[in-house]
Amino acid sequence: MTPYTAILIVPTGIGASIGGYAGDAIPVARVLAQVCDRLITHPNVLNGACLYWNLPNTFYVEGYGLDQFAAGNWGLRPVHQNKIGLLLDQGIEPELRLRHLQAADAARATLGLPLTDYVITDAPLNVELRTSLSGASWGTIGNPDSLLRGAEVLINTAGVEAIAVIARFPDEIASEADKNYRLGKGVDTIAGAEAVISHLIVRQFGIPCAHAPAFLPPPLEPNLSPRSAAEELGYTFLPSVLVGLSRAPQFIWGKTDTFPQPEDVWVDQVDAVIVPANACGGSALLNLSQRQCQILTVEENQTQIQVPPQPLGMKSIQVRSYLEAVGVIVAHKAGINPSVLNPTIPPLQSLII
Repeated sequence: MTPYTAILIVPTGIGASIGGYAGDAIPVARVLAQVCDRLITHPNVLNGACLYWNLPNTFYVEGYGLDQFAAGNWGLRPVHQNKIGLLLDQGIEPELRLRHLQAADAARATLGLPLTDYVITDAPLNVELRTSLSGASWGTIGNPDSLLRGAEVLINTAGVEAIAVIARFPDEIASEADKNYRLGKGVDTIAGAEAVISHLIVRQFGIPCAHAPAFLPPPLEPNLSPRSAAEELGYTFLPSVLVGLSRAPQFIWGKTDTFPQPEDVWVDQVDAVIVPANACGGSALLNLSQRQCQILTVEENQTQIQVPPQPLGMKSIQVRSYLEAVGVIVAHKAGINPSVLNPTIPPLQSLII
C-alpha cells in the first residue's frame, strides 16, 4: 500500500483564525501527522518563534517550493539533515545581531542542529511593510540583490544546503494593526514581507529557506493573546526556523534531471489537501485541483480574503472543522466513502446511455 500523503496549507498574511498567528496551527499539523503517513506543509504552519514541535513524518516546504511541487515541476527528497547557513541583514544593530548569533549557538549546543558559517549582507535589506485593500499583508525589500549575493556566498563558499535569513523589520509596526495582532484579532503585518524574502532565495537557488524577523523587544502587553504569545518569549524567532530547516526536504528539479530514489515524493502521490474554506486562490491549490486528490475546505478557519472554491470550479469536500477533516482523511485512508457514515444513504442513480 502506498503511503497516504496530505498537504496542509494555511496561506500567509491573510489573518487566518487558525494559523494566522505565532505557530497556532502546529496543533492541527500534529493531529494530521498522526493519521497521515506523510504530511507536507510550510513554515507559516510550523514556525512558532521560540516554540516548535518535531514531527518526523512532516515535510517543511517553503511556499514557492510548494507551488513548484504542486505544479509538478519539482519533487521533494527527504534528508537526514541539512547543513544550515545564516544570512543576517546588515541593518540589524550589533547587539541585536549578537542575540541572534547566540540563539543559533544555543540551537547547535542544545539541539545538535547542523549550523555552519554566517554571512552579513553587503547592504541593509531595507524591508518595508504594506497592507492590501483586502486586509492581507505584503512587503518589499529595498536591496534584493544584496540578499541574493549573501545567499550565493553561503552556497558556494560554505556549501550550505539550507538558509535561514534574519532581516531587520521596522519597529513602527507597533501600530493599531500590530496591537490587534498581539490581542489575537488582526492580520500578521510581517508575514507577507517574510514570504517575499524566502521566495527570492528558493526561486533563485532551489534550496530550502525560511525567515526569522529581527525586532527590538516590544513593551509588555498584559492582555496578550495566547495565539501570539510565542513571539514574546525572547529576542528572536529563530529556533523554530532552524528546527524546520534542519530536516527540510531538498528540491528535485525535474524527474529527468536526477537519479530517482524510492523515497522521492512527487505531486501525483498526494492524496488530500486541506485549506481554509475562503482561501482557495493560491497557486498550489489551483494546480492541485487539476489532479486526483481530495480538497478539504475548513469552514471555521476564517480569513480576511473571500476566495471560495466554487467560483474557481473546484470540487471540494466542505468540513466544519479540522477535527472533521481528520475524520474524512481517516475514512479516505481506510477506503471508506465518508457519505456512508451518515444516517441516510441515497440510492444509486441510473445513468442514461
